[in-house]
Amino acid sequence: MFAVPGAYDRAITVFSPDGRLFQVEYASETVKRGATVLGIASPEGVVLAAEERAGSKLQDLSFMWKIFQIDEHVGTAVAGLSCDAHILVDQARIYAQSNKLMYDEPIDIEILTRRIGEIKQL
Repeated sequence: MFAVPGAYDRAITVFSPDGRLFQVEYASETVKRGATVLGIASPEGVVLAAEERAGSKLQDLSFMWKIFQIDEHVGTAVAGLSCDAHILVDQARIYAQSNKLMYDEPIDIEILTRRIGEIKQL
């Protein structure tokens, strides 16, 4: 499935000679192998659901959650490896708390998603 990446898999912005971004391919493969996550929106609210898979005896079960609360009005579900998402979830919580302290109102969803998107572009 993957060619021998060599030095071209060290950064997400470095293309291989044949024009591939190995880090993006690795991330896509991880999501494909991850548990199913589903979100349904309606005028009354949102439902998030995630498939729970049996973990290894060597895994810390506290890191297997797929659904997280960011703020009172914001939640997220994670496809792929949930341990990779903990950094983004923590950062989203910090953004939401900072906004609440600075402006005394909940963070706008569009602003929060833009801030998280900026992290993922680095």
